[in-house]
Amino acid sequence: MSPRSSFHFHLVSDATGETLVAVARAVASQFKSVSSVEHVHPLVRSARQLERVLAEIASEPGIVLYTLVDEGLISELERRCGELGCPCLSVLAPVFQLLRTHLGLESAAQAGAQHDLNESYFRRIDALNYTMAHDDGQGAHDLEGADVLLLGISRTSKTPTSIYLANRGVRTANIPLVPDVPLPPGVEELQGPLVVGLIATPDRIVEIRHNRLLGLDPTAKEGALSGRLTDGSYVDREHVANEIRSSRRLCARNGWPTIDVTRRSIEETAAAVISMLGEHRAKRAAAAAEA
Repeated sequence: MSPRSSFHFHLVSDATGETLVAVARAVASQFKSVSSVEHVHPLVRSARQLERVLAEIASEPGIVLYTLVDEGLISELERRCGELGCPCLSVLAPVFQLLRTHLGLESAAQAGAQHDLNESYFRRIDALNYTMAHDDGQGAHDLEGADVLLLGISRTSKTPTSIYLANRGVRTANIPLVPDVPLPPGVEELQGPLVVGLIATPDRIVEIRHNRLLGLDPTAKEGALSGRLTDGSYVDREHVANEIRSSRRLCARNGWPTIDVTRRSIEETAAAVISMLGEHRAKRAAAAAEA
């Protein structure tokens, strides 16, 4: 039998399906020689809805992962997948069993319980609102309300990292570091937020900036960035290297940590920031206890 070049991945959820998509992609990414065709089936909470899903599985058979809690739906899904010869697996069952054993309790079997409108949910909404209002140097007058302040030259992924952090409930502001433009007043005196500098190699920044310019205008020439660095320095390697050196010196002078995002995904950068934030909060709590 010749190796597969692709396969169908059916992801069946009684909620949004985000958990399944994350698990499926994490696993599929380890098999570089084969691609997966995702079929996401969210909000499956009735026999009728499940029947539509099963019809699609029958038309394009493949691996089935699910996060259902209704025993009737689970039984029917597994039975029909068995008849179709499709591997079928609950990604939550092992964790449920572990918690049952450890806690001596039964789960609530509530579909989409992680999406309840609880305190955590409203904290994420507040963080998103704050972050959008403090993107790219906006709202610099009330940065003490931030959990995290990201600094970096253009194209160091400040905005997407901020939004990702906000989705984790972290109120995040970001400020661009622009040559010959001073920081907003008070930034170097901030006490509450964790201030983090994002840096990258000159080659990586130049590559992204070139692509950015071409994205703005397929006929764009170097320096054709509206209103900023119109002399061509925006994509000049030596100029970019000087920008990076200046941002490093700024962070070193203020004792702010830096993260090199050259080979990091947004998720990895955000994870590093969250780890730093935990340490930052612990130090502040210890200092307050000693005071």
